[in-house]
Amino acid sequence: MANEQNLTPYPKGVSGNPAGKPKGVPNSKTRLLRLLELVSVQTNPITGEKEEFTVAERLDLVVLQKAFKGDLNAYKEILDRLEGRAKQSAELEVTGSMTINWEEKKTYVENKGSL
Repeated sequence: MANEQNLTPYPKGVSGNPAGKPKGVPNSKTRLLRLLELVSVQTNPITGEKEEFTVAERLDLVVLQKAFKGDLNAYKEILDRLEGRAKQSAELEVTGSMTINWEEKKTYVENKGSL
């Protein structure tokens, strides 16, 4: 139940979660990046030769193999990564009038480049 005592901020230097994550423990992004950089020797499915691959490269090879087997989603994923995902647009029809004051227009144009 909310009351004044539990709505006040903690004093400086006092943690709101003293049993939280200990200092020095890497976050999940750091751990995953480290794991994706691990290297192992594997047969290249395209050339048939033994090569060193990172875990990230091996995952890329799996997507390539799926695309070669006709998986359209895998093929789309490869194209999206190489060429960027196609922009989606929507048409909107507005009726009525709208007033924009000069300061709003000026700020919008400065941030976006144009109306």
